[in-house]
Amino acid sequence: MAISLPDARQLSDEVLEALRLRALRGCEMDFTEGEVAEILGVARETVSRWWSAYCGNGVEGLPHERTGRPLGSGRTLSQEQSAHLQQLLDEKSPEDLGIASPLWSRRAVRDLIAKEYGIDMPVRTVGEYLKHWGYTAKKPTRHSRDQKPEEVRQWLEETYPAIEKRAAEEDAEIHWCDETGAAADEHPGYGYARQGEEATMEVPNRHIHMNTISTITNEGAVHFMTYKETMTATLFIVFLGRLLRSTSKKVFLILDRLPAHVAAKVAAWVAERPERIELFLLPRYAPELNADEYLNNDLKGQVNAAGLPHDKLELRSHIQEFMRKLLHLPEHVMSYFQHPCVQYAAAVEL
Repeated sequence: MAISLPDARQLSDEVLEALRLRALRGCEMDFTEGEVAEILGVARETVSRWWSAYCGNGVEGLPHERTGRPLGSGRTLSQEQSAHLQQLLDEKSPEDLGIASPLWSRRAVRDLIAKEYGIDMPVRTVGEYLKHWGYTAKKPTRHSRDQKPEEVRQWLEETYPAIEKRAAEEDAEIHWCDETGAAADEHPGYGYARQGEEATMEVPNRHIHMNTISTITNEGAVHFMTYKETMTATLFIVFLGRLLRSTSKKVFLILDRLPAHVAAKVAAWVAERPERIELFLLPRYAPELNADEYLNNDLKGQVNAAGLPHDKLELRSHIQEFMRKLLHLPEHVMSYFQHPCVQYAAAVEL
């Protein structure tokens, strides 16, 4: 029966020193470095390094520091370990598992592997595992800690299906509404520059800002209005009036709980027009359930793509140009509903 030797990295400094001397003795007796390494249970390269140091400077020249990878590093994961780690990544957050990270990055997964299996894996290797498992790096969506899961469940399983049913029965249109702002110095893209040099761009006054409010439907319709001020109940009513004048059907308007949306003045205005409009409030702290959020993300990424504006007038022009293009791109608007968080409201599969 073959004898299994312990990993040399588990040995004490005193035992390692004895191994070095025995390795030198073996080499002096004309054993090959490979034979000595196999007998002692160390790497051939290690024996070669010891012998070279001894030949150059005698026993005093022997290296005493530990070399090689730390114990546990370089190990590959078994299928069972890989499956378990993937289950944790799918079902738990780093915080749930005591990992110091807000999301699952390569470093966070490395720390998880070390915690679960004692394997000190390089970050680059972790990235290869994630790629092999089918994970890709994505810009994270924001999820409020204050969100109530029961409210979200009720919205998805009860409230919205009821709204859909009523809309079909009453021949009403379901509109999704939200506001966003754009700044003149916003440009999320990247620029190329020579290695060692920064990519720079001249930016205008960072206080130049403009807002827009919009609604979209899952059939690709868009309505919008730009404004400079903070959204108020009065301004919101102005937008609602424009919306009703541009539509012939009753509007079921889905929106968040912004104070201007839930103001008594707005409620009174809507109550006077029950045959034309009803408002439905999304669950609290759940912006990802609003399809119009994805139009806002698109706007912020594209509004200054052709160049940064010099003033508010030019910034407003950029916003209006982007929104007017959407008026003629219903399929693009419908694609916002294909995001996993709002696919429950999509009209068709694209």
